[in-house]
Amino acid sequence: MSIRDTSAQDTPLAHGRSAALRHRRPWLVAGAVGAGVVVLAAWLLSGWSAGSHSFDASRVRIAPVTRGDLVRDISADGRVIAANSPTLYAIAGGTVTLNVVAGDVVKQGQALAEIDSPELRSHLAQEAATLASLEAEASRSALDAQLARSTASKLLDQAQIDRVAAQRDLERNQRGFAGGAVPQIEVARAQDNLKKSEIGVAHARQDFGLQGRGASLDTRNKHLLADRQRAIVDELKRQVDALTLRAPFDGQVGQVQVAQRSNVAVNAPLLSVVDLSKFEVEIKVPESFARDLGIGMPAQLTSGNGEPYPGAVSAVSPEVVNGEVTARLRFADKQPPGLRQNQRLSARIVLDTRRNVLMVERGPFLEQDGGRFAYVMDGDRAVRRPIRTGVSSLNAVEILGGLQPGDRVVVSGSDLFGDVPQVRISGG
Repeated sequence: MSIRDTSAQDTPLAHGRSAALRHRRPWLVAGAVGAGVVVLAAWLLSGWSAGSHSFDASRVRIAPVTRGDLVRDISADGRVIAANSPTLYAIAGGTVTLNVVAGDVVKQGQALAEIDSPELRSHLAQEAATLASLEAEASRSALDAQLARSTASKLLDQAQIDRVAAQRDLERNQRGFAGGAVPQIEVARAQDNLKKSEIGVAHARQDFGLQGRGASLDTRNKHLLADRQRAIVDELKRQVDALTLRAPFDGQVGQVQVAQRSNVAVNAPLLSVVDLSKFEVEIKVPESFARDLGIGMPAQLTSGNGEPYPGAVSAVSPEVVNGEVTARLRFADKQPPGLRQNQRLSARIVLDTRRNVLMVERGPFLEQDGGRFAYVMDGDRAVRRPIRTGVSSLNAVEILGGLQPGDRVVVSGSDLFGDVPQVRISGG
């Protein structure tokens, strides 16, 4: 009987240097793989440092920097509006009767509509009656003044006659006293009567002046009241006359805003009249150009047949609505024949021309950072660079510094970059 040993479980090992290499081979493979990973990570990190983000070229617009003449102008489509197109309103409430319809050609002074207002006419009749009463009182006051002055004049004349009589009586008594026929007491009595009559004349003359002044003041007051009432009546007559709406000039009826025989309220709009001899063109100007517009600035208006007509800026609205400012252009010499309200015309306003300047296409980048930075292409990277900009037109902006002719600038889409120093543009 034999006893088995462990020889079947033992594995023979190689001895020497070859055995050591075979023992280290897995660690070398692992190290090589790790080194490859590190190299790949370093390559990715370098790519990321070159551009923290990558964008497709189709998402941005790139324009070159060029040198040339920068024309600052404004081009816009405008609509023709009547320079003089007033709306007529109801002077009082009542029933309106229309004598015209929209589109009728009218002459100055022609009756366009009439308003029947019984209240206004009744008010006029009442105020006219009051005026007649005040005028009668003023006339009566003038008559009373004449009577008062006449009475005061009569009293003054009587006092003067009494003074003359007293003077004669004194002279007679003085002659009698000198001849010894009249006692001295009669002379003294005659002297007193003369003084009394002189005092009476003075008072009568004063009363005559006071009576005249008082009568004049009362008469003047009555006349002023009558004049005031006459002004009220004249105003009511004007309002009654205004119940008939008349054309302020030769033109055409525009919009009629009420129906025939309808009841309207006071100050309600009834219709408008368009002056066909004077038209203007209304345009919308971007807010950024509004500060450069001025009254009288020359413009060019182009009609539908392509013929240009000179014009000028006649008005600029001080209000900004939806980022735009409304401006009006007036024809300088003549206007195109056959113009109609709301007809479309092309307008161009030349602000100024800058000769031989650096410029680039205008884009949203100008509004970002106030035009102080721009992304400039450097190979396949867009590098954020400080720049200085000048004036701008609708299509281009002047470059004062930071760029050179031939530089390629990202003019739109740079808002996606998030102000990073540089980005990669792929597919360009």
